[in-house]
Amino acid sequence: MKRDLLARSLQQMAEKKPADNSTAASPTPSKEGAPKSLKNMSDVLTQVASQSAQEIDVSEIADSEIADRFDVQDGLDDLVESIRDSGQELPVLVRYRRGDGPRYEVVYGRRRIAACRALGIKVKAFIKDMDLREALKSQALENSARLQRSFIEQAVFAAKLEQAGFTRQDICEALVVDKGTLSKLISVVRDVPASVIRAIGPARDSGRRPWYELRRLVTLENGFGEGAILEMIPSSCTNANERLIALIKAMQKAEAIQGSQPARRPPSPTQSGEISGGAVSFKAKEARITIQADKSSKAFIRFLEENLETIFSEWTQTRT
Repeated sequence: MKRDLLARSLQQMAEKKPADNSTAASPTPSKEGAPKSLKNMSDVLTQVASQSAQEIDVSEIADSEIADRFDVQDGLDDLVESIRDSGQELPVLVRYRRGDGPRYEVVYGRRRIAACRALGIKVKAFIKDMDLREALKSQALENSARLQRSFIEQAVFAAKLEQAGFTRQDICEALVVDKGTLSKLISVVRDVPASVIRAIGPARDSGRRPWYELRRLVTLENGFGEGAILEMIPSSCTNANERLIALIKAMQKAEAIQGSQPARRPPSPTQSGEISGGAVSFKAKEARITIQADKSSKAFIRFLEENLETIFSEWTQTRT
């Protein structure tokens, strides 16, 4: 499991005290070689680390606008026990929020907040005044270093960042992925219905290949509707990985059955009508037309027989 590198660096930086004024005057390392987004994140870390962590009532913290994990309760018991035994070692980061309700909004550290809530204690937090864009970029960068997102959690988060107005270059830097990988991540979320993703869950033990296969099955020309796909997800499976694999197998089986059956031609529509008050009637279907005339209009049938070649020739000229 990846270590909480960025959050730990915050704690270490916050605990450092300048020895004298010469320390403050010493030149800072150059950031010329760092990507722009990482420079901005470094600035955020420096500003946050300049203050001490505060204890905040968890009821004063709202969830982030764009979550990067499906369920913070998943596997929370171990973290609760760790904080109960050793205390909260790493502060979370929150930002001020506007409007009614809680005073703060979590930037990162949702699981630590949930654990403190379960224990009925306050949470240690750094507080930063930042806009949504800064918050999302900080959240993405910090959690990329620490959080073990599943493939589909990463994909959903990437799609949400794009919807929030981030460029794909920004998202690539924040999630530490290349453009090809990002394109595949977003394509899965674009093509697989959100309700299906929610019904399956994070599927932490499943990598990219099962989700790519599910996307292929969903986008088949004669594929399955959203409702039919949801019905294929077995309710008996309590594990998200099992639900994903079971759904793929069910759809592959249905695909094989469809492929073994001869293609059915849809029935051709039948057109019918009458001319001259019913004296002549016709019925057309596919490449056949049937014309019937009453006794008073039999001459019309003879007219058609005599002029059929001329009528066809005139029709042919209109096609050129």
